[in-house]
Amino acid sequence: MNEYVFLYVIGLVAVIFAVIQDLRTREIANWLTFSLIAFVLSYRAIYSIYSNDFMFFIYGLAGVFLFACLGYLFYYARIFAGGDAKLLFGLGGIFPYSFLFDYIYYGIGFILLLFTFGVLYTLLYSVFLIKRNYSSFKKSFFDQVEKKKYLFIVSFILAITIYSSRSNYDSVFIPNLFAVFILLSPFLFAYVKAIEKSCMIQLISPENLTEGDWLERDVRISGKVIKKNFAGLNFDEILLLRKNGKKVLMKTGVPFAPAFLIAFIVFLFILRYSSFKLF
Repeated sequence: MNEYVFLYVIGLVAVIFAVIQDLRTREIANWLTFSLIAFVLSYRAIYSIYSNDFMFFIYGLAGVFLFACLGYLFYYARIFAGGDAKLLFGLGGIFPYSFLFDYIYYGIGFILLLFTFGVLYTLLYSVFLIKRNYSSFKKSFFDQVEKKKYLFIVSFILAITIYSSRSNYDSVFIPNLFAVFILLSPFLFAYVKAIEKSCMIQLISPENLTEGDWLERDVRISGKVIKKNFAGLNFDEILLLRKNGKKVLMKTGVPFAPAFLIAFIVFLFILRYSSFKLF
């Protein structure tokens, strides 16, 4: 299946460039994500004509469509930013699909790896953020604990209840694990909210704004109100802010492209040494 090697190289190069962009500018350019889709589908089309195997193109197109659906789902669920979702579109076209099960295998398999390494990467990145903003984080964390203390009480009661009923199960591992998860959930919630409040809200000059940036709150300017919304700032709103020299509080996020790179490399490694021989 040497015809896929070129696709893997294209995917790897695109993800590396996405990582560089995301770390430097906190966004992944449309030209990169759309170029990935174009290169992937163009290669599949040319190879299909050359080999007289038009299913090679159809399989890839269906893969892009599947990952596009997943990307839009994660975007509107506020899990991914727009650039991350579009990067996922192109990656959907590189895997060696040959029948229906492959879409489930590659789709779910890659997404599970992406989320697993994404969580680990985000936790590590959050430690870096906390180190830079420790005093602010500490205050925000205890404020969140105080505001949501009822969650801690409820989770403690639920955890004790589950732990006490473990004798009703053949194995105590699952109920014990569930009890620990319930007990720790409020701390994780407070941790995430504290990071968001103390480390991810910044006062940004209008010259540094880009389309899709998220306002922390509504902005009133020149008799108009720029509302905080999920889609983020549009081009006209940024021009208005720049015209008036208005700095605004923006909600920043964790640059997530490195998680794509780790998951992509690990996924190819797993496929290389699994029963699905790719090289």
